[in-house]
Amino acid sequence: MPVKKVTSNKVQVTSKKQSIIASVAKQSATKKISAKIATSPSAPRNDKFSIPVYSLVGKEIGKMSLPKEIFGQKVNNKLLTQAVRVYMTNEKSLAGSTKTRGEVKGSTAKIYRQKGTGRARHGAIRAPIFVGGGIVFGPKPRNVRLELPKKMKKAALFSALSYKLSDKNLVGISGLEKSNGKTKQIAQLLTKIATKDKKMKSALIVTDDRNDNVLRAIANIPQATALSVNLINMYEVLKHELLMITKEAVDTLSGKGKVKST
Repeated sequence: MPVKKVTSNKVQVTSKKQSIIASVAKQSATKKISAKIATSPSAPRNDKFSIPVYSLVGKEIGKMSLPKEIFGQKVNNKLLTQAVRVYMTNEKSLAGSTKTRGEVKGSTAKIYRQKGTGRARHGAIRAPIFVGGGIVFGPKPRNVRLELPKKMKKAALFSALSYKLSDKNLVGISGLEKSNGKTKQIAQLLTKIATKDKKMKSALIVTDDRNDNVLRAIANIPQATALSVNLINMYEVLKHELLMITKEAVDTLSGKGKVKST
């Protein structure tokens, strides 16, 4: 009698199990790879160099990306200290002036004879030892100027801007060209932003070009200053608590050619 071949279901079940195990393993491997990519420290993160942008009414309207070569520099404290010293020294006005014995008003005659009086020998009444006489080694008007190389000025400015970003005291501002020149408008803007940061005591608004309406509006606010981007320096950036900058000013800074770091 011919032998009948019996097909077993075990082969089908085994192959089905293997395909299921293979698909599960593939899914788990894909999840592990995606998790590694998400948590990898080398993965690019753009939120570090993005700041919130506020409208003229103090409402957050979006984000603004900042160039890493300007706002991502390492903060150089020694350079900033040196730059502040140079800036403050050049701002001083050394106008103090005193008169020497040759400049004060008085007689030039010898007040009494040289010998025989029992007193110390003296010449003119204008000597520093007498009341109303000249001053010895007193201050005179002088001009003291310290110089900082241009490259160090620019590095100090970029270091100060990077410090503001790392300290989270840098925001974007948009719509300043629509300002009506009223102090109330800018004061309300600063108040709304200050509620988000209670430590804010002063603010610096950096624009691309001179804006007369903003300057007029901010003139009566003692804790606020407005400057065009070609007039800013590291001292003004560090002096103010909050830095508010426009998109056009950031574009000008990126050019690096129009900045005058005085």
